[in-house]
Amino acid sequence: MTLPEVVLVVGVAGSGKSTVARLLAERLGRPYRDADEFHSEADRARMAAGQALTDSDRAPWLDAIGAWLDREIAAGRPAVATCSALKRAYRDRLLAGRPGVALVYLRGSPELLRSRLAARHGHFFPAALLDSQLADLQEPQPDEHPLVVEIDQTPEAIVAEVLSLLRGPASGAPPAGTVPEHAVLREEPSMSPSPTGTQWRLTRDGQSAVVAQLGGALRSYAANGQELLDGFSADSAITGGRGQLLAPWPNRVGGGRYRFGGREHQLPLTEPEKNNAIHGLLRWTPWALLARGDDAIRLGTTLCPQPGYPFLLEVSAEYRLGPEGLETSVLATNTGTGPAPYGVGQHPYLTVGTDLVDTALLTVPARYRLRTDDRGLPVGREPVDGTAYDFRTARPIGDLRLDTAYTGLDRAADGRAVVRLADPSGLRGVDLWLGDGTRYVQLYTGDTLAEPERRRRGVAVEAMSCPPDAFRSGTDLAVLEPGATHVLRWGLSPWGSP
Repeated sequence: MTLPEVVLVVGVAGSGKSTVARLLAERLGRPYRDADEFHSEADRARMAAGQALTDSDRAPWLDAIGAWLDREIAAGRPAVATCSALKRAYRDRLLAGRPGVALVYLRGSPELLRSRLAARHGHFFPAALLDSQLADLQEPQPDEHPLVVEIDQTPEAIVAEVLSLLRGPASGAPPAGTVPEHAVLREEPSMSPSPTGTQWRLTRDGQSAVVAQLGGALRSYAANGQELLDGFSADSAITGGRGQLLAPWPNRVGGGRYRFGGREHQLPLTEPEKNNAIHGLLRWTPWALLARGDDAIRLGTTLCPQPGYPFLLEVSAEYRLGPEGLETSVLATNTGTGPAPYGVGQHPYLTVGTDLVDTALLTVPARYRLRTDDRGLPVGREPVDGTAYDFRTARPIGDLRLDTAYTGLDRAADGRAVVRLADPSGLRGVDLWLGDGTRYVQLYTGDTLAEPERRRRGVAVEAMSCPPDAFRSGTDLAVLEPGATHVLRWGLSPWGSP
C-alpha cells in the first residue's frame, strides 16, 4: 500500500503530538513540521499569558499550514506534521482538496492529559488552557477517516500502531521495526501434518519458538536448550487454552449474555458446565501468514459479525525473537461502522523444568486479587496483603490452587510489570512481562484440567486487557470506535544459567 503524502497528527495539548510525530518521521525517513511554528508571535504571547485564541485568530494560522501542505505535496516531498485541529471546521479547512493527507488522532482522557501538561516545562502553552481546548474539541468522526490511537501507552508503541494503521490491516506489511523489512511473504508447508495446521519455527541466538496456524497460538518457546513453555506437540490438539490468543474477550462472560449499544447479545456457551462463554471467538480459526522472517512472524485474521458479536475486526499477532527474549504484540482494528466492545488476552503455561509447579518460586507484582464465585466470575476485589495469594516477594507455590486474576500491577520505569517463575534454586527462570494494554494477569496452576497428567505441570500466566466478565461489568472494557486500534504487548525473558 502507498503511504499518504503527508501524515497530519492531531490532538489536544498534552496528547504527545510532537513526540509521536518526530518518531514517526524518523521511522518513515521524512521531515517533520510542527504547526505551532506557524503561529504569529502575537498569538504565542497571548497563549503564554493564558488567553485562548478565537476562531478568527486561528484562521490565518490554518491558512498558513494549508499553504505549506500544498507546497510540500506539489513538490513531491512526503512529510509528517502536527496540528491541534480541535474543531471539525479546522480539519475540513486543512483536508479539503488534499486527498494525500492522512489524519491521525491521538486520544486520551482529560485526567491523563492534565497530568502530562502539569509535568511539562518550558512550553508556551500553559496547562490552564487545557479546559478551553477540551471545550472546543470535536473528535474526528468516521466520515473523516481518522486513524485513532489511544495515548495511554509508550510513544514507541503509538508509532508502531500508527504505522500498522497507515499500511492497513489487509496490506500484509508489518509495522516498521517489528517484522524485518526484508521479511519474505511466503506460504510454507507444515513441518509435519498437524491438527493445528502449519507450524512456523523462529530462531535467534540460541532461542526458538514455534507458532501454530490454528488460532495463531504460541506452541513452544525455548532458550539455550531449556523449554520454558508447557505447550503442545505438533501432532496433538490444543487443550487447556495452551498458548492461545483470546479475543475479543479473555476469560469468561457470565451466561454469555451482555448488553452493548442498547441491545442484548447472546454468545455461544463454550463453558456449558458453568454457563459461561469463555476465551473469545478466534481460538479455533486458522490464521493467515502476513509476513515472515527467520526470527519474526506476523499472522492475521478477520473476526466477522456473527450471533452474539455483530462487529467487524481485523486482528493480527506478531511474534519476534530479540536479544531479551520473545516479544508478542496483538493488534485489533475496528473496521466496522459502529463501536465495538473488545478485550484480549493470551494463555501460555510457564515451566522451569520441575515435575510439578509446587516447588517453583513465583513472583507476582500485584496488590489486589479478584475474588470469584464458583463459576469463575468476579464478585469483589481485595488486597493480597496477609493472604496466601501475596506473591510480591518470591516464594514457592506449594499446594496453593491458583485460578486467580490479579490487578494493581506494580510497574518498572519502562512501564512493564514482570511475573517471574524461577527454579527452586533461584538461579534460573523465566520472566513474563506485561506491557502496553495489559491491566490484569490471571494465574492458573491447572488443577481442573481435563487431563489429570497435565495438572500442575506448568503455570498459566495470562496477560489480559480487562478482567473476567468485562463484557457485562464494563470494567476496563475497551470500546473501539470505527478505525480505532487496540494493542496488547507481552513477552518472555529467560535468565540465569541452564
